Amino acid sequence: MTTTPGGRRRTLETLGRMDLETPLIEVARRRWDVVVVGAGHNGLTAAAYLARAGKSVLVLESRDRVGGACTIEEPWPGFRLSPCAYLLGLLHPRVIEELRLVEYGLRWTPATAGLFVPFEDGSSVQLWDDDARCEEEIHRLSPRDVEGWRDFCAVKARLRDALRPEGDGDVWLGKAPTIDEIEERLGGDHEARHLLFEWSMVECVENYFQDDRMQMAYLGQGVIGTNASPHDRGTASIHFHHQSGRLGGVPGQWGYVHGGMGMVSFLLCDVARDLGAMVATGAKVARILPGEGVELEGGERIRAATVVCNADPRAALRLLGDAADSGWRAKVESVPQVGCTLKMNVALKELPNFKARPGTRRDHHLGQVNTPLTKAEWNDGYRAARRGELPGRLWTELYFHTALDPTIAPDGVHSMSVFAQYVPYAFAEGDWDSRREDVKRAALDSIGRFCNGLDASILNVQALGPPDVEERVGLTGGHIFQGECLPAYMWERRLSPRTPMPGVFLCGAATHPGGSVIAVNGRNAAMEVLGA
Repeated sequence: MTTTPGGRRRTLETLGRMDLETPLIEVARRRWDVVVVGAGHNGLTAAAYLARAGKSVLVLESRDRVGGACTIEEPWPGFRLSPCAYLLGLLHPRVIEELRLVEYGLRWTPATAGLFVPFEDGSSVQLWDDDARCEEEIHRLSPRDVEGWRDFCAVKARLRDALRPEGDGDVWLGKAPTIDEIEERLGGDHEARHLLFEWSMVECVENYFQDDRMQMAYLGQGVIGTNASPHDRGTASIHFHHQSGRLGGVPGQWGYVHGGMGMVSFLLCDVARDLGAMVATGAKVARILPGEGVELEGGERIRAATVVCNADPRAALRLLGDAADSGWRAKVESVPQVGCTLKMNVALKELPNFKARPGTRRDHHLGQVNTPLTKAEWNDGYRAARRGELPGRLWTELYFHTALDPTIAPDGVHSMSVFAQYVPYAFAEGDWDSRREDVKRAALDSIGRFCNGLDASILNVQALGPPDVEERVGLTGGHIFQGECLPAYMWERRLSPRTPMPGVFLCGAATHPGGSVIAVNGRNAAMEVLGA
């Protein structure tokens, strides 16, 4: 048995299952400073900061393990996989430093191989994180687009430096900035303004690239987790959101977490418990009672002056019931919250053999892979899913964690994480149980058309659609970001951690600065509670 720096048994030892350390009747007798509803990574972050400040903190999670969408499960013997979250990039450096996550064991391998995109004409491009190697690839595919790619990178760098400089000037820290404050930082940089507020992803790629293949390579990066078409206004901002981090001090870097993405949540749980927070799984909150605390499903009342809710805002509305402020309810309900993504975990005998660059141990297996769609296919697929139909082809983003960290699967086999769009939340004909095999087939065929012998290497497939994410993770609508992250719902327009209900705060992805495994949402909420 291993222990944390604070001497407690590590969360990994139980795969995130946390029993109460004292009987429930004793927990209910005690008056807590803070109850955190939901042990997703943001809830655990908030709990850690509040406990560090000397508050008595109780974290209650309805499911059987901590982590929410960023956890570790064993779908098949010997495989330890995160069902939803898959890659580290936006976890805030301030949280990593202040909560000593590296000391607790956070390790990652940078995905420097970048983005590999094969095309149906047999060509391909690998967009390395290394600028010189990336330029060489682009020059080989489309020499006329090298200069456009440089301009594309430059505007993202200017935006990152303006909005998210290293240190205290990062707009992700603290209260959300107003649009005027953002405009002031951008100054007269109209190109940056277009990217942040206005451009569709189609307009964005057409501005920088001439070759259709280079345009196709980036289109999916503008709609990750977003129920919108890359033809829709504002989708280019989604790409910037995902490129705005500084993991390990490197702008825009992403990486594979050793042990799986759920390690982020598990380590945050270790930190929170060592700082004094109590964490309990299988403890379902039935009601939030503003100014009083919470009531559990079994009728027990837990008294606390402050409740920090990590559940999504529509779930919070259900927990608040008639106690919800009517104006706040209207704002919550105005944010679209219907998911459109498919998450698949696939067990493989070997890594995929891509026709464009044959082999099962190549550089592109160390980064991420996109199977592209044309602009027309993107438009048709989005419209089909909105009608409740399954598109003929899906865009997929693939990650091969075992290529870098073989410890998460049995010896000699591999995992493939598939993130795909678009799928309907509800089918016009049938339901997810009756259509699941159709969805799997559509996704695998969308990948397989670029591969040799993919089907023969498949050992097992787990496919989670929006209703599965809703049921298993607790995200209303199956929306992985607790609501859209398009410009109309970002910055000052995003929900504030402080709600109109006395003593009730939010700390999840619905708050500033938005979705992904960021953790600063939880930090911001804790600072709001503490009045910092």
